[in-house]
Amino acid sequence: MTIEDGFLLTAAIVAAAWLFSPQIRKSHTWRATVTPLASIIGSGFLVSGPLLAVIVGKWAPIAMLAIGLLAFAIGGIIRFNIRHLEPLLDRPSELPRGVLTGERLSNISLSAAYAVSIAFYLRLLASFVLHGFNVHEEWIGDLLTTVILLFIGIAGYFRGLETLEKMEKFSVTVKLAIIAALLLGLGIFDMSEFSDIMDRAVPTKDGDWFARLRELAGLLLIVQGFETSRYLSAEYDTDTRINTMRQAQFVSGVIYVVFVLLAMPLLTHLENTVPDETAIIELAKLISPVLPALLIVAAVMSQFSAAVADTAGGGGLLEEATKNKVSANSGYLIMTAIAIALVWTADIFQIISIASRAFAFYYLLQGVSALLIARKAPNKICRRADCLRFGALIAILAFVVIFGIGAEG
Repeated sequence: MTIEDGFLLTAAIVAAAWLFSPQIRKSHTWRATVTPLASIIGSGFLVSGPLLAVIVGKWAPIAMLAIGLLAFAIGGIIRFNIRHLEPLLDRPSELPRGVLTGERLSNISLSAAYAVSIAFYLRLLASFVLHGFNVHEEWIGDLLTTVILLFIGIAGYFRGLETLEKMEKFSVTVKLAIIAALLLGLGIFDMSEFSDIMDRAVPTKDGDWFARLRELAGLLLIVQGFETSRYLSAEYDTDTRINTMRQAQFVSGVIYVVFVLLAMPLLTHLENTVPDETAIIELAKLISPVLPALLIVAAVMSQFSAAVADTAGGGGLLEEATKNKVSANSGYLIMTAIAIALVWTADIFQIISIASRAFAFYYLLQGVSALLIARKAPNKICRRADCLRFGALIAILAFVVIFGIGAEG
């Protein structure tokens, strides 16, 4: 082990020790932040750099910043609905016409979006695991993903998901610690490569600006997850959920932008314009031999816990949307069955695009509900500003739903 390897391992251990400390672990605010933060920083984090680089080249950090700002603005819709829509759900007679129907459609669409994201999470998990064993056959990855999905679905149907969900908080802490080591390693690599960074460029795909914009629209999934705060009302009050969602989006946004910015010199070593989902793992070998192993651990833990969380959320939403005609446990099986079908009919980048469009449709419905509520607000100045903001976001989300495509077109 080199001095650099030891340095990165030490950084990961120190970060983990701080995150596992009683002061952080027992913090009410941190616990409320963990759920949306865990969802936002999935292993989509690891594919974001290579995908953005081949779509827009040197403008990847700017593109990541734009996606992050868009996600924060969309989060504003969810925060508005937590504050102004939720209290009215118990008094449906006071709701503007169409909002209650929109909420039911939102639950159904979010359940579908979760099913697609589960396929993405676990297919990515399989890719990382098989990469660690130097196995690259697609059908083996699909088979492994199917086995994991069957395990989650059957466990959820017969026993619920409580046992599996206990892994979530532990995995988030480990993942954040490893990300800290990754960012540190990228910073060290950038300093060593600084002299000839300007002489190299990231291999970038051909395509006009509209095609690139459509591909960027297909990447909304990588910053999805903040909406989970909307569904934590049983544990946290309104102000806590709003504030911790904002914090989770800010922290994750900074991490994403810094990661893509620091990764640009490393991404100049990409060999082609069609990176696979484990490209960053292979490139990490240039930084440190120990880093790929750490990233595989982080990716596997992250993807499994995210898939379990989305299965639980999707099953519960399906139960609510069907007014208990479909039980949550049956919903888990339905979610995993849809995910299995997707795994065998679409590749990983197509799944990213499908999931992005599905989540965009959910956010669009939430935006319509927020717009209808805002129109009834007593303060005309705020009402006008909110309506303009929500209208603009609805238009952007409609573009994502209609035109978003996978990074491979």
